[in-house]
Amino acid sequence: MRGASLRAFRQVRRSQTTGRFPRREIKKLMAANRGEIAIRIFRAGTELGIRTVAIYSKEDMRSVHRYKADESYLVGEFNTPVGAYLDYKEIVRVAKENDVDAIHPGYGFLSENVHFARLCEAEGIAFVGPRSDVLNQFGDKTLARQLATKHSVPVVPGTESEVTTLEEVKEFLTSQNVEFPVIIKAAHGGGGRGMRVVRREEDLAEALERAQSEATSAFGNPAVFVEKFVDRPRHVEVQILSDGHETVHLYERDCSVQRRFQKVVEIAPSVGLPTPLKDDLLNDAVRLTSAAGYACAGTVEFLVDPLSWRHYFIEVNPRIQVEHTVTEVVTGRDIVQAQIQIAGGASLEECGIPNQDAIETRGYAIQARVTTEDPDDDFRPDAGRLQTWRPAEGNGIRLDGGNAFSGAVISPHYDSMLMKITASALTFEKACDRLTRALRETRIRGVKTNMPFVLNVLKHPTFRAGDATTAFIAENPELFQFPKSADRASKLLAYLGDLAVNGRKAVGATGASTPRYAAVMPPDASEEEVAEVAPGFKKAAAGLKQILEKEGPSGFAKAVRERKGLLLTDTTMRDAHQSLLATRVRTKDILAVAPYASAAIGSECYSFENWGGATFDVCMRFLHECPWDRLAQMRSAMPNVPFQMLLRGANGVGYTSYPDNAIFKFCDVAVKNGMDVFRIFDSLNYLENMYLGIDAVGAAGGVVEAAISYTGDVTLEEKDSTTKYSLDYYLELATKMKLRGIHVLAIKDMAGLLTPRASRKLVSALRSEFPDLPIHVHTHDTAGNGVASMLAAAEAGADAVDVAVDSMSGLTSQPSMGAVVAAVKGTSLDTGLDLSKITPLIDYWESARMSYAAFESGQKSGSSDVYNHEMPGGQYTNLLFQATSLGLSEKWPQVKKKYAEANQLLGDIVKVTPSSKTVGDLAQFMVTNDLSPEDLKAQAKTLSFPSSVVEFFQGALGIPKGGFPEPLRTDVLQSAGNPRTFSGRPGAELDPVDFDAVKTALLKRHPELRVVKDTDLMSAVMYPKVFDEFQDHVQKYGDVSILPTREFIEPLEAGETIDIVIERGKHLVVKLLGVGTLDPKTGSREVFFELNGSPRSVLVADKHSTEKTIVRPKADAHVPGSVGAPMPGIVIELRAKHGQQVDVGDTLLVLSAMKM
Repeated sequence: MRGASLRAFRQVRRSQTTGRFPRREIKKLMAANRGEIAIRIFRAGTELGIRTVAIYSKEDMRSVHRYKADESYLVGEFNTPVGAYLDYKEIVRVAKENDVDAIHPGYGFLSENVHFARLCEAEGIAFVGPRSDVLNQFGDKTLARQLATKHSVPVVPGTESEVTTLEEVKEFLTSQNVEFPVIIKAAHGGGGRGMRVVRREEDLAEALERAQSEATSAFGNPAVFVEKFVDRPRHVEVQILSDGHETVHLYERDCSVQRRFQKVVEIAPSVGLPTPLKDDLLNDAVRLTSAAGYACAGTVEFLVDPLSWRHYFIEVNPRIQVEHTVTEVVTGRDIVQAQIQIAGGASLEECGIPNQDAIETRGYAIQARVTTEDPDDDFRPDAGRLQTWRPAEGNGIRLDGGNAFSGAVISPHYDSMLMKITASALTFEKACDRLTRALRETRIRGVKTNMPFVLNVLKHPTFRAGDATTAFIAENPELFQFPKSADRASKLLAYLGDLAVNGRKAVGATGASTPRYAAVMPPDASEEEVAEVAPGFKKAAAGLKQILEKEGPSGFAKAVRERKGLLLTDTTMRDAHQSLLATRVRTKDILAVAPYASAAIGSECYSFENWGGATFDVCMRFLHECPWDRLAQMRSAMPNVPFQMLLRGANGVGYTSYPDNAIFKFCDVAVKNGMDVFRIFDSLNYLENMYLGIDAVGAAGGVVEAAISYTGDVTLEEKDSTTKYSLDYYLELATKMKLRGIHVLAIKDMAGLLTPRASRKLVSALRSEFPDLPIHVHTHDTAGNGVASMLAAAEAGADAVDVAVDSMSGLTSQPSMGAVVAAVKGTSLDTGLDLSKITPLIDYWESARMSYAAFESGQKSGSSDVYNHEMPGGQYTNLLFQATSLGLSEKWPQVKKKYAEANQLLGDIVKVTPSSKTVGDLAQFMVTNDLSPEDLKAQAKTLSFPSSVVEFFQGALGIPKGGFPEPLRTDVLQSAGNPRTFSGRPGAELDPVDFDAVKTALLKRHPELRVVKDTDLMSAVMYPKVFDEFQDHVQKYGDVSILPTREFIEPLEAGETIDIVIERGKHLVVKLLGVGTLDPKTGSREVFFELNGSPRSVLVADKHSTEKTIVRPKADAHVPGSVGAPMPGIVIELRAKHGQQVDVGDTLLVLSAMKM
């Protein structure tokens, strides 16, 4: 409690001049302002039984303050947004026409305009503020300084009167021997507008110009004054209240936490100031205002040097302050009501304040201004639609809101403040905690706010110690380091809203509509009676993963070779869905079954193939998921089984050659994030490309599984010794790879060309040649021979074969897991797997597959003609899907025929991604242009071939067996302008990737990353454009991987409700209520939702609309020369002309933007 002990220093002063205002009854009160302060005035008036009147600009037609008043009137219909509230003549006219007795100016706008006050006085309207002569004295900062000096209130050295020219400023500095830094301040206004600190003489002219421009825009007067700048002071202000006869203070406030002279957080009373200093501040404030004959509320502002505890008068703000709320809370006094009563002639005693001793403080109050400013972007004001408005409540919290509510459109024309939150408690520390809680509880979505920044201020030890100065923010850059608001619900609603308006977004989802069904979930892994091997994972038996971790890749290979029975690799989580469902299976559906799969079959499997290859880019490109996050989550859910991926040799997980260091880095990052076995292949079996992958995986510590890509038919040499892909060809490849230091040898049969007889012959030869090297066989079941071929391979000595869960097997996928398990049951090849444990996997994937009906190719059966066209399984499905989607299903036989012809034209090559794409592109090119092989050869010099074909003939993929066919190669390259060709490994000629430069570029392009992780880096190196698009999608729609699969693909129906788990223990219950009609002006529709029981809506552009709309493009930071405005506002002057050459720092235009 403060008061009685300092009575001697706080005598009630009597005005020597004007006295109280004339006694009058105020029946109708106008607020000549907008937003929060207008509402505050209306509330005060209503409690006093006074009818209230609002004014509003045309831009404020829907503002809350308009309908908080009893009456409201449009002003400035043909004026600018700010100008509407500055036209005091019109405002007074409206007041007189509507019998207004008093006008309260609030803060900002006309609150310190002498002409406005004089006009009110002349028209017999009470101006709720000081008399015009007093307002003039304190509104003119130089006159106020003179008065302070006269009454022995210390001031900072400065100009004796206002100045308007650079010459006047220089004259003052020279004559008074004032050194830099100095501060320029608007002479007729405050609030940080028209204020500039100048630290060097060479910056003086520009600073003066900018300060005067702001002052003119904000206060209608360019006059300024200049004074010595006190570095790192405390900013303390005293609230006074006077009826013209008696003046009291309501103690002091600390407003030191400022950014560019804008107050951020205010405290009452101050913390840490010596008691004698406080007494001096309070006495000086009362003495100065009393001497001026001040009446009404005002604030006397001081700078305090924390080293000497000397104080200097700055100015008197002859109006209500934004931060008056903290004083009201700690004193229990309604300052705005007192203003109104005093304007009606009441004495302080009639306002409930008989003397100074009646004013006491209790506890502490802290106010935070919540603004629509983005602290990540230099506090640039944001504008837009408030999707969510849920301010905090509770004990010790006061809210003073403006024009904010769910659905409100925040205008770019006015102050960015949404509301003020004031927290109070008996101690300063508790008030900090309470305000922190309130800010964290508050939910504002649709616009960016400064709340994360304010939260950092509140937890900073300097602030909590009460030691913050005006340099606090500038000296603590860590205040700008805060977690970015995820705003997950709003982003997900935007995605669902887009689906509701525009239909499916998932690329390739052109098949049947996704049915509604209940997935058949597998048993909880904890029910499996197996040993626990990893913390956090229940009862998953140890497997080859644990051997790999303990004994390394060589020990892993040895264990595989010594293993009794046949090992299986389950491809369901990668190649199976790539072949059947266009690689579209989402992480969510994999993780749902992962723990059970790990426990049921993981310990007996060679590996789970679940990453790399096409899944890497499809994750980002089409599923909008991070492939590295998928890998990490799978690793957590399946700790006992080795993970296997596809590595395209020198192509990494891409479709082109990369610099060597990129491949080495990628493999290293993959191993560190949970990858174990790397199946390394090259689309042409070009060993130079494969060697790079082998070396990179070896250096990273992964299992090197080098793959021979199989094509042709090794049994043909029994009849034709000239066959291109003979047994000796494959044995030679295997020999060279083994010499390079591989751990496992793989046979990669992408098209399913291995017949049982070919399989037996090839594997037998390899086993004989390499008795200690594990052999792993991969095939596709396109012809229906898969199970038989894998059994033959196993009988011939293969250690492991690839299979898929039955409901994801067959057709162009891998052979059936259950079929292979059953076939070898009880034999020396017994897999050790229990069919009863596989059954839940079959049931789960059969039901889960229904979610992907839109991506099914429509293939009904196997096709033995694969032995003719040799099309890889995944490509077969994709080309069939494309043909069906385009309504060309009747041409499918022709496509397959042309594929075989294209293969021969290219020299009968190995067909694996990306070489298979080259063959496919050429085949489609021939179908589209109705070309026979003879036609193509004859016209090759004049045709415009697909880029993949040109790149193949350039040698960009490597050198095929037998070289390139001539003269076709020469003709194709000639038609393409004879581009550069490669005679060796293409990547060997590439410069190393500058990883630091890539990280720098990523942070510039995607500042939301804050820190570029190695996983992000490698995604960007492998797929620069795809990664950019993925990040942009995440920024716009959030993490869509958490959406249920059906709702990821299909629009919700009106009335449909879904449950979205955003994290453990946090759910979003979303219900689509409906879609609004088309707005012809914007071409958008409003989509209405219910989110956790509360109404929400989003605006979505209707891509099917034929309405012409006006689009105002925004600056794109990624486009050179695209310049964005520092804040929204109105262009009042152009400084640059079309075609003018401009340099960094040149002024392009002048904006008028409201900023308190």
